[in-house]
Amino acid sequence: MIIYLNGEEHQVEPGTSLTALVTNLVADPRGVAIERNRVIVMKSQWDQTMLADGDQLEFVQFVGGG
Repeated sequence: MIIYLNGEEHQVEPGTSLTALVTNLVADPRGVAIERNRVIVMKSQWDQTMLADGDQLEFVQFVGGG
């Protein structure tokens, strides 16, 4: 199925959770926030949130520094 991540098309397997997607894309998910179809998904819900065809996702990764 096709999802859109930060405006780019990606193919994922049906039944993919947000946790699985983040694990495959980000080395350290601690500083990541995810918006799914314009709604922020709490980290406590990532395991239970299954992706659907056409989902629009935005990943925001917080970076420290000065």
